[in-house]
Amino acid sequence: MPEGDTVWNTAAQLDAAIGGADIVRTDFRVPSLATTDLAGWRVAASTSRGKHLLLRLRAPERSGGGEWTLHSHLRMDGAWRTYPPGEAWRGRPAHTIRVVLHTAQAVAVGFHLHEVSLVPTGQEQRLVGHLGPDLLGPDWDATEAVRRLSARPERPIADALLDQRNLAGIGNLYKCEVLFLRGVSPWTPTGQVAALPDLVALAQRLLGANRGRWVQSTTGSLRQGGTAYVYGRRAKPCRRCGTLIRKAEQGERVTYWCPVCQPAAPLSPP
Repeated sequence: MPEGDTVWNTAAQLDAAIGGADIVRTDFRVPSLATTDLAGWRVAASTSRGKHLLLRLRAPERSGGGEWTLHSHLRMDGAWRTYPPGEAWRGRPAHTIRVVLHTAQAVAVGFHLHEVSLVPTGQEQRLVGHLGPDLLGPDWDATEAVRRLSARPERPIADALLDQRNLAGIGNLYKCEVLFLRGVSPWTPTGQVAALPDLVALAQRLLGANRGRWVQSTTGSLRQGGTAYVYGRRAKPCRRCGTLIRKAEQGERVTYWCPVCQPAAPLSPP
């Protein structure tokens, strides 16, 4: 699943490719926008909020003018790709295309996007206002993130970190890696995590370190197979103690952890 840094990188890629350009043709393959025509609209900026991508547009006067936002969520399998005009749209099946924006400089194609909508920019909060502080946003507020996490002290910390209402941008990879690095069992009740501010600060540093590159690493290595401590490493030896990494379902997701480096909490794993 794309995490906050991946969505940030996607927004930056779109901004570099079509930012400031006029749209010459559009193709929306979602029912709610099927007849929408944004020809003549200008791409003002591309940005992200947690795992939400916000493409901000300026409408021409003939369309009523004003600033609008094309919102999309990548969820598990969504992606935006940019191509030079005339180049084949490789990399994803054609039937998963949801949005195509043509400009003179590049074509932006959204594959398997979710929650696609077009709203006045002033109403963006209707779509992202429920999110907690954005780990990669200019308004990042660690104190507020800790406050929100602490509001439900009985909740397992792994579940709390994935809740975008607490802090926006953490996905399964960073959840597992942050908890390993802090030696916290994923099943520990949030209220029993001794240094919650340190955990939140580490999450922000890890996402920030991976901003601007597509290979995500929490170990400092970009070598294939060496980028993670526990995530995706079931039955492989822990890089610290040699114990085999375990994997279990937790809520609607899976969790990877080291049973020695992350000792069992009162709320134990299955």
